[in-house]
Amino acid sequence: MKKVPEITLLFWIMKICATTLGETAGDLLSMTLNVGYAISSLILLGGFLVTLVAQLAARRYIPAIYWAVILATSTAGTTLSDYMDRTLGLGYATGALILVTLLLLVLGAWWLSERSLSVTQVQSRRVELFYWTAILVSNTLGTALGDYLADDSGLGFAGGALLIGSLLAVVVVLHYFTQLSSVLLFWVAFVLTRPFGATMGDLLTKSPDKNGLGFGTVGSSAILFGVLVVLIIYTSFQVRRPTLANSLNE
Repeated sequence: MKKVPEITLLFWIMKICATTLGETAGDLLSMTLNVGYAISSLILLGGFLVTLVAQLAARRYIPAIYWAVILATSTAGTTLSDYMDRTLGLGYATGALILVTLLLLVLGAWWLSERSLSVTQVQSRRVELFYWTAILVSNTLGTALGDYLADDSGLGFAGGALLIGSLLAVVVVLHYFTQLSSVLLFWVAFVLTRPFGATMGDLLTKSPDKNGLGFGTVGSSAILFGVLVVLIIYTSFQVRRPTLANSLNE
């Protein structure tokens, strides 16, 4: 049974929405509620493990569970990256370099084990663990890259979002007009959508004097959560339609 969604335009819209929500919700816990990066990371990693267990126990693709895990990796990735870069004092560039290395190690181990990095044939328990580990690391990496672009590079939130959006557009062109590996392009896009979501999250939450829109972490999180819930409900209906059609034919 398939346990992951088809890679369509809707998938990427939901991915960006989930990662942007992960940025705002992670900041809400660690900064707005003043829980701190270390404690927030422990709490959110616990949430990730709970949702991951539910995903591993599922026998088919269930949109609510799948996207709950994606959201959990995004929120945990936000606070983990902030803990590395700010509390430990590694800085955005060093933190990103460490996470790039870790992601390559995870993907390398996955390849050596399975001789494939397919994101459409995720069925065995071992492949699932590789898949979700790579997603957690890539979302943490994306946070560090987004913060680097927004703060250290001088581009600001809007400039960082524009740059990442342009790179994503290049990936789309490469997908449709070249013979480059679809798996390679998937992971490039997956990593890039995280800093895109991070910069968009900062753009939504930061005050106008910091070049943001001023919705705050609470308001932005509420809006994004509502949008994501609507998309999950729509996706769940789409997934159920073939099953309902088969039942009627029988």
